Amino acid sequence: MQTVKPSILTKRWVVILLASLCATLWGSAYPSIKLGYELFGVGADDTAAKLAFAGLRFTLAGLLVLVFRSLQRGPKMAIRSLTAHSSLQILLLGLLQTTIHYYFFYVGVSYTTGAKSSILNSSSVFFSAVLAHLVYSNDHISFRKGLGILLGFVSVILVNIEPNLSLSFRLQGEGFVVIAAFLTSLCALYSKRISKQVDPVLLTAFQLFSGGFILLMIALGMGASMPRSGFWGYALLLYMAALSATAFTLWTALLKHNKVSSITVFNFLIPVVGTLLSALVLGESILRLQYLLALPVVVLGIVLVTYSSSKEPV
Repeated sequence: MQTVKPSILTKRWVVILLASLCATLWGSAYPSIKLGYELFGVGADDTAAKLAFAGLRFTLAGLLVLVFRSLQRGPKMAIRSLTAHSSLQILLLGLLQTTIHYYFFYVGVSYTTGAKSSILNSSSVFFSAVLAHLVYSNDHISFRKGLGILLGFVSVILVNIEPNLSLSFRLQGEGFVVIAAFLTSLCALYSKRISKQVDPVLLTAFQLFSGGFILLMIALGMGASMPRSGFWGYALLLYMAALSATAFTLWTALLKHNKVSSITVFNFLIPVVGTLLSALVLGESILRLQYLLALPVVVLGIVLVTYSSSKEPV
């Protein structure tokens, strides 16, 4: 009887390396989006232009994944083998994970700072823990996870408290970022389910392309024009498309071969990288009391929620 060789994506050092890379790339997206708004001349209240910028990014990202897949060696799922049911599932994932999710994310980020956005969006880890508890029988909330979830949502409150103790929280800004975080968690579970029947790379390509294209068409229908910029603007757009293509492809593949909660521990890097790069790239002040309090709390919360001492493969 021939034994099935375990995937290299279950090896601990591979998971650590690739999950950390994904988290670092996603962390860099926060300052990149705000810098992109400047380079493409997107107005503060121009929602259509924001969606056009996002739609073009993810449409390009989907095409880049398809190019990567064409260069991929070894056996891979043929596009023609997709059934009508699996195609509909991919389209639904693209609509949820790219079109709807990034509508809230791109609008929300434009009305708050990059540092605050990176901390708020980390609440996706805590939403994931709650959803996993409800969906999977072997992923219950323990005392440690419960404490981590509590700390995570405390950090959401802390990052919105101003020095005069007033609460700085707008639905269209911080609220939209939190909604996007919940959609991230929901889509992670749905993506893991679909990736059992569909090649993860193919799944990533089509959900990014379909979701991004729908977002772009919505923006054009709202009156936006195709995003235009100079060399550095297009270079940044290409980097952001490559960022999405790389991170989503690797993350979807990791979700297929590992427990959701066993790789999301590396999400603690996202708020750290996002906060530091927002200071370096955008010149944001990160030495504000609410950031200094919220950042270590959210990092500790993520580690408590997702850390696993299991000796089994990750």
